[in-house]
Amino acid sequence: MAAAPAISMIGTRAMLFEAPGDFTMAHQRRVWALMDAAQARSDVCELIPGVTNLMLIFSAPPERPQAVAEWLCHAWNTLPERHIEGHLFEIGVHYGGTLGEDLAAVCAHSGLPAQDVISIHHSSEYTVCAIGSAPGFGYLHGLDPRIATPRKTVPSLNMQAGTVIIGGMQAGISALTGPNGWNSIGFTDLRVFDPTKQPPALFAVGDRIRFYPESIEL
Repeated sequence: MAAAPAISMIGTRAMLFEAPGDFTMAHQRRVWALMDAAQARSDVCELIPGVTNLMLIFSAPPERPQAVAEWLCHAWNTLPERHIEGHLFEIGVHYGGTLGEDLAAVCAHSGLPAQDVISIHHSSEYTVCAIGSAPGFGYLHGLDPRIATPRKTVPSLNMQAGTVIIGGMQAGISALTGPNGWNSIGFTDLRVFDPTKQPPALFAVGDRIRFYPESIEL
């Protein structure tokens, strides 16, 4: 029997739907399908998709939360996956150096030399599954399991915006300068969040990213 989703109220006006299973694109596309279906509900005023989860914010506290939960489970079990054809971004990376200082930790964890880690990292195509944790930050699916590396136990206190990072099975680009527990392997000059632009976030859900090496400093 397939595992059931976890559904819980967050306060009185929000409900969190958490998909069962691993972080796969199949699960993420079903979350996107659920998001579309929930958008049509008159009692929902905002939807926030996450990594294999969806937050529903209601215009008023639901009178029958269990009925909403049952609707979500039925939709999850019956809706087909939703495919989003986003933009493709090709992003140059300065691998290694002082702004990619955790490359050595990724090498140590994976047992691979730096050149192999870099090659594996930029040979994949990544999909933006969700935007969150910081304005404009995209959670990327597509990291090769060979270089997946757990987040650091002691975060960097001042990681620069534009740092190319790995956290567990996810990849990303830091959107803001500040504390960060992901592993830095390089840096891009691309600005992924600019509050003076409309929209301020460069990426949207469904966009695709390919990295390529602009320089390598080992």
